Amino acid sequence: MKAFAETNIGIKRSSNQDYVFETLKSVGKLPNLFIVADGMGGHKAGEIASKSAVEAAVKKIKSSKEKDPFSIMQEAVEKANEAVVEKAVKDEGCEGMGTTMVMATITEKAVYIANVGDSRLYFIDDEIHQITRDHSYVEEMVSLGEIPKEEARNHEKKNIITRAIGVEQEILADYFEVQYKKGDYILMCSDGLTNMIEDDKIKEIVLSNTSVDDKTHALINAANENGGKDNISVVIVEI
Repeated sequence: MKAFAETNIGIKRSSNQDYVFETLKSVGKLPNLFIVADGMGGHKAGEIASKSAVEAAVKKIKSSKEKDPFSIMQEAVEKANEAVVEKAVKDEGCEGMGTTMVMATITEKAVYIANVGDSRLYFIDDEIHQITRDHSYVEEMVSLGEIPKEEARNHEKKNIITRAIGVEQEILADYFEVQYKKGDYILMCSDGLTNMIEDDKIKEIVLSNTSVDDKTHALINAANENGGKDNISVVIVEI
């Protein structure tokens, strides 16, 4: 297995509120761990939220006594939420901050995924499959048939998310289990990538005959070439 992670400020933003974590080594009872978080809030609060959430999640995973990947992840998500809520209460400048979080681990059996917000995990074989479902106002409109999926990317309310780490005392994540085969790819990213590049282009870059490092750089470069309106974070795992 090979993996690479990178985060980039983009072209339009003055700070990077994304935070990524990637290791092929075991973290607690998980055999590996990959996380993308996209923070939101006032001046610097978004970057505090994303970093605090990821650090709290990783710390909890290291100390967890649970054995089941989903149980470990659930503990981690809850601890991340608690950490961001506490920090927001203590610091006036952090009031109202929050962050998305998509987390994955790959065992011998399957890929286990936890998600809150609109950062995404894709599974790429011959095709590209979005596994996570955005917790966003626009995604709810698509689900209810109020707008076609094609309109969602450029909708004026695209950035309104309906679930985030650190916004409420209680947090509800979605959990997914996906079977894989050798040669498949996992792509995790913030919306700074998916708002700038169509899924077919993402698939083309990920399936190109290059290293995971080069694929990651190419995705970020493509997002910036298309406008780079937001921070861009990418984690690619080649199984």
